[in-house]
Amino acid sequence: MEEKILLSHGSGGKQTNKLISELFLKYFNNDILNRLEDAAHLVLDSRDLAFTTDSFVVNPIFFNGGDIGKLAVCGTVNDLAVSGAKPLYLSSAFIIEEGFSLEKLEIIVKSMAEEAHKAGIKIVTGDTKVVDRGSADGVFINTTGIGVKYQGINIRSNNVKPGDLVIVNGTLGDHGATIMSGRSGLGIEGDLKSDCASLNSLVDSILEICPETHMLRDATRGGVAAVLNEIAEMSEVTIVLEEKAIPVKEEVTGVCELLGLDPLYIANEGKICAFVPEKDADKVLEEMRKHVLGADSAIIGKVIEDTGYKVYMNTSIGGKRIIDMPSGEQLPRIC
Repeated sequence: MEEKILLSHGSGGKQTNKLISELFLKYFNNDILNRLEDAAHLVLDSRDLAFTTDSFVVNPIFFNGGDIGKLAVCGTVNDLAVSGAKPLYLSSAFIIEEGFSLEKLEIIVKSMAEEAHKAGIKIVTGDTKVVDRGSADGVFINTTGIGVKYQGINIRSNNVKPGDLVIVNGTLGDHGATIMSGRSGLGIEGDLKSDCASLNSLVDSILEICPETHMLRDATRGGVAAVLNEIAEMSEVTIVLEEKAIPVKEEVTGVCELLGLDPLYIANEGKICAFVPEKDADKVLEEMRKHVLGADSAIIGKVIEDTGYKVYMNTSIGGKRIIDMPSGEQLPRIC
């Protein structure tokens, strides 16, 4: 039987990684792509640059805390920032379904402009395509970004060392839970809002206080679980999490309990995992908590020598639970 693409191939988990390794790397194989970083590291005329691209297909297009336009800018800015670069320029390409509201399109474009201004970048080129009614479900956006790498910063997926502590800049699962609630009409009350935000100023604060930061990664598709498994595999280490230390809002916990999900596997759009030497962790945590996007920062785990388990968690009841790479698709069209 002919194998076909499934929604799970876009989840950021096992199926995504298999598609990348067995198809795209098979044909696009080169030393830059093979690093599998959020942004490619390029050297042009002795300048170190970061280059990244992403596509956004979120449903619903408008959600509490943002919209597809803000999401597109934030997602690309963050991929540049966590690679250790100053984001400078973006491109923006729109695929618009025939019949889509021009008023809604203007809201999206205005939102992108406002977020780009806030992040200190410029949208300098783009493209527009209109497809037949029913072919695009409203609007899809692709953004490509370029930035200049900071000197003296060495952020790599294989750079994590035993003894590093893992810090997140706030509560997990906010974006995914907001999308699920809005789409499903769960009626969850309280402070349920997407964490969609450009994190470059927060990253600057981290790198200024700790230039020896080993790794940064924004935890989007597949959530923190996917990110930690990828990094553990690349660096050949084990990551141990402490359940009691993981920050999650009550509203997100409520959504997860209703739907049988785990916040560690839910998408974020304003959260990073920082791997820093243990000696620097307290000062990094203190600096992050001073930032508006890091007030709820917490140390959630530690890197140890490879034990055969890539990621596991010490549970609040005294046991251990393996945190595997996500498999399947919890919710399509999340970002």
